[in-house]
Amino acid sequence: MRNYSRLFFLTIVLMSSMIVPVFAQDSALVTLPQQLTKKKQVVTFLLPLYLDSAFDAGGQYRFGKQFPRYLLPGLEFYEGVQLAIDSLNKEKVELDVNVIDTRSNRNLQTLMQDPAVQNANLLVGHIGNNEVRPWADFANKKQVPFVNVNLPNDAGVTNNPYMVILNSTLATHAQGIYEYLEKKRNQASIIVFTRNGAQETRLKGYLTDVEKSKPGAQLKLKYVTLPSDFEAENLLPYLDSTKNTLAVAGSLDVQFARKLAGHLAELNKTYPVQIMGMPTWDGIRDFESDEYKDLEIFYTIPFNPVRTDSLSVSITNHFRDKLFARPSDMVFRGYEVMYRFGKMVAEQGPNLALGLGEKKYQVFTDFDIQPVLLNKQEQQLDYFENKKMYVVKLLNGTITTVN
Repeated sequence: MRNYSRLFFLTIVLMSSMIVPVFAQDSALVTLPQQLTKKKQVVTFLLPLYLDSAFDAGGQYRFGKQFPRYLLPGLEFYEGVQLAIDSLNKEKVELDVNVIDTRSNRNLQTLMQDPAVQNANLLVGHIGNNEVRPWADFANKKQVPFVNVNLPNDAGVTNNPYMVILNSTLATHAQGIYEYLEKKRNQASIIVFTRNGAQETRLKGYLTDVEKSKPGAQLKLKYVTLPSDFEAENLLPYLDSTKNTLAVAGSLDVQFARKLAGHLAELNKTYPVQIMGMPTWDGIRDFESDEYKDLEIFYTIPFNPVRTDSLSVSITNHFRDKLFARPSDMVFRGYEVMYRFGKMVAEQGPNLALGLGEKKYQVFTDFDIQPVLLNKQEQQLDYFENKKMYVVKLLNGTITTVN
């Protein structure tokens, strides 16, 4: 059973289990590697599909009507890609689109020799930490753009004008957080609650770097390091019943996040307080519970979380009405990456690398792809990164954007 027929089979499993929505129907634009032509631009997706582990040697699906959660991220992203292919088909955009299963039995070097990879004009990867640098190096050598859609780090890649990071790095989040705090400086007292740890020290360093780069009056952030067993009384000295306080959580740790927000939600009944969190807070569903009632929670994310535009509503309604399910964030991300970059590579061909920063064909997210120079004195372009930051407000289960 070939990978494409396996993917089709998984759609049936998904539909019967109702865990996630079914894929869009296979499109004529999707071709197998041996069908590649030189007339069309080639887009190749590197996705963790785990097809070899999902099927036995006889081609039989291993899990019956069950669907292991570790299969979801890559497959959900693939769903969005397929939906976008349908849209591009309607617009008569001609592309050769291929999918490589990075969790197949083939090793990395063998995958890189696949014709779909060798002939690619654009590589898009939903990949693991240890895969970023090899694929980035490969793209740099082949001089084709490589778009990293899921990992918010550069993996030490430098001097590579072909790598694009869509899921913005912590340094970029720190800049977005600081700029939001600047807007709030006259409306609330600002205090950063943190804890001991290497990651926390790195985050503080990023915020300090942003602060130093700002002309004029700086915020001069005040940091309070809390003990591991901190309680509400540890926070009280920094709150005021007569004025608003904006507490910043200076840690990516989700347990710290829950505990800090929980104490502040209780204190908020007497001491007016809001809390600014980290990008990791986007996955904390506990914040929608009554424990955090009436606490305004803010955090930054690089992808638009609001689904009120006509396309989003159309996709959501289709899944609700036909499949009794909701499309995940990865479905929307897969759609916008396939559609936007697909249109761009079809239009610009081998010149795509020169136009990566163009704000064209935006779908859900207003991507702001900018060159990153880690050492500004050397003026060396190290990679491209999405600098767009959405500040999200979560209040009593409702998400809105504030910028």
